[in-house]
Amino acid sequence: MRVVKPADERKNEILDVAEQLFIEKGFDNASTNDIINKIGIARGTLYYHFESKEEILDAIVERMRRKKIAQAAAIIADREIPLLERLTGSVLALNVDSGVGVEVLAQMHKPQNALLHQKMQESVINGVVPLFTKLIEEGNTIGIFDTKYPEDAAEMIVIYSNTAFDELACLSSGQKEKKSRAFIYHTERILGAKEGSLTAAIIKIFSR
Repeated sequence: MRVVKPADERKNEILDVAEQLFIEKGFDNASTNDIINKIGIARGTLYYHFESKEEILDAIVERMRRKKIAQAAAIIADREIPLLERLTGSVLALNVDSGVGVEVLAQMHKPQNALLHQKMQESVINGVVPLFTKLIEEGNTIGIFDTKYPEDAAEMIVIYSNTAFDELACLSSGQKEKKSRAFIYHTERILGAKEGSLTAAIIKIFSR
């Protein structure tokens, strides 16, 4: 006898199992049949929630984005943590370096998934920029930063970091070092921060 579950619960179950299978087999090798068999549901139940494996991947990306942004927001909101530590912690919270995140990134970097990659980047930018804007405004208030355009500064840094972090895996250690130093240098200037003041905070991000 099949178990009838609320729609949201079933949908999240499908995503949980799909994540596990994508990690174990890779997105290309995992099939909708694998998902159906592992959960023990009818094919119609799967297609009621998702029309294709690609749509499941889209939903996983969106769920992961919401979770990452919520984690970053919680760190930024904690005023008991020094501002620069919140900057480091929030960026690291957004970082994808294990599990299904790695498989999702691998899929997004394929030419056929360029639109998904673009959608993910736009979605992250729209969610992260307001958070970083608040952090920059706070930095202005306490004198760590000095920029007249906090929101624009946040947008530039987020877009810049997306590009910088995207390339790291393909670079040599020397190139990574240069990339990290350049990112720190330009970020300090965008924020109107004292030269070298962000080195300790940002270098931790690149060392992960």
